[in-house]
Amino acid sequence: MAFTSSPKENYLLAALPDSEFQALLPDLEPVAMPAGLSLCESGSAATHAYFPTSAIVSLQYVLESGSSVEVGMVGRMGMVGLSVLLGGNSTPTRAVVLSAGRGFRLKSRIAKEAFDKTGQFMFLSLLYTQALITQVGQTGACNRHHRLDQRLCRWLLLTVDRIPESNLVLTQELIANVLGVRREAVTEAALKLQRAGLIRYARGHIDILDRHGLEQRSCECYEIIRMEYERLFAVMRPDGAPIGQWQHAPLPYARVQREGVFRK
Repeated sequence: MAFTSSPKENYLLAALPDSEFQALLPDLEPVAMPAGLSLCESGSAATHAYFPTSAIVSLQYVLESGSSVEVGMVGRMGMVGLSVLLGGNSTPTRAVVLSAGRGFRLKSRIAKEAFDKTGQFMFLSLLYTQALITQVGQTGACNRHHRLDQRLCRWLLLTVDRIPESNLVLTQELIANVLGVRREAVTEAALKLQRAGLIRYARGHIDILDRHGLEQRSCECYEIIRMEYERLFAVMRPDGAPIGQWQHAPLPYARVQREGVFRK
């Protein structure tokens, strides 16, 4: 099957000036990213930086007991392998493909060389790092303080933002693993959302039927994360326009600063 994705379907690569993009293009290798593929294990040196275009990658902490919990996710808005650029070379998190798709990869050495040139690639990578730090921190707070149905809404919305379509191929067992809860609890929460007409779930497929309803049902964490990404991605373009096509018009970032936690 022909590889039809373009590197510019990844927002970071799309934001590069043409000169820097063309310099990287010969080394950007198209890759299929099947569900369950481990891109980097905890504590291991990353061999590549990955730029998903249609896949979702879950960043997970794995405990000694073997249980795991997701602390962040990466899709077409970002990259996997920031430790390569920042000099740490490895992280305690495991990066595993959650939702199958495609992407591009760049050898670690080439990615680090591009970063060290202190051009736009470095600038964009640091902006993305800030966005990801916000996501990781807000996810930790959400996991500790909010109900499971709110967390599930937040997770579904973040996931669908990072892929080209609104249909997710995800089992309840997989969702339970990334949320760090029992499968039965996810089943109960998903049924509530389905009865409310917000999603349709059948045989490992989740269709988002009412995005606005999910946003209203979610805690404030989704909107805080989304707005931080929108704020930072707007900086990535010289004209101040956001990168990529968001599901709806961005809300003013000042709303978070003015109202703080605005959803209960």
